[in-house]
Amino acid sequence: MPGRLDDRVALVFGAGSSGPGWGNGKAAATLYAREGAHVIAVDRDARAARETASSIASEGHEASALSADATLSAEVGGIVEEAMRRHGRIDILHNNVGITEMGDPIEATEESWERVMAVNLKSVFLTCKHVLPVMKGQRKGAIVNISSVAAVTVNEYPYFSYYASKSGLNHLTRALAVRYAPFGIRANAIMPGLMDTPLIYREIAGQYPSREAMVSARNALVPMGFMGDAFDVARAALFLASDEARYITGVCLAVDGGLTCKA
Repeated sequence: MPGRLDDRVALVFGAGSSGPGWGNGKAAATLYAREGAHVIAVDRDARAARETASSIASEGHEASALSADATLSAEVGGIVEEAMRRHGRIDILHNNVGITEMGDPIEATEESWERVMAVNLKSVFLTCKHVLPVMKGQRKGAIVNISSVAAVTVNEYPYFSYYASKSGLNHLTRALAVRYAPFGIRANAIMPGLMDTPLIYREIAGQYPSREAMVSARNALVPMGFMGDAFDVARAALFLASDEARYITGVCLAVDGGLTCKA
């Protein structure tokens, strides 16, 4: 059967995994390719981007790898120009770039605050700045932004810049949806809950006595009793990027095992 994204071009920022296993960006890029898309995997870490593209190619699908810092307009613009040179269109913009840094307003430095805002929020502004003119010309496009349930809830982690950046991303997504709907462009966000991905072992594990304690504690918080994984997020992204979601825009979709129902 034909794939849901046959012959579409998917530009995935943050497509590399931050460690062994499946990160959200790598899983989404892979699932887009499995459904027929021509994937351009972009990551600041060129090796990680190549690993994702290679993994996709090993399954017999089409992907290429490019490297860029999504907080720099010139580099993002260069990626978009290269995508247009290779394919002549961009149908899906997937924004997965993101970091967490701990600290409340007393503890966090200004540099830390600005870094998180740049990576989590400015990057989406820049990718949209460069991709939206392409999509407007096509009169069609789908933007999928990866947010977090931290945009709408407060948990035990003191990452105030992360809360603020993800809340901003949600509202930016809604504003994009309204502004560009007349041009056939849809914009939606996914809010992952407590997910078992390489990122948490790098950026959150230090808040617990051990990795095992972290996993146990996070599982216990979820009504379904376990953390989700990268493909839970990727499957939601595939739906939102596909024509099955043709009448859905401006939605911030929680993929969280019921976590936000407790808020």
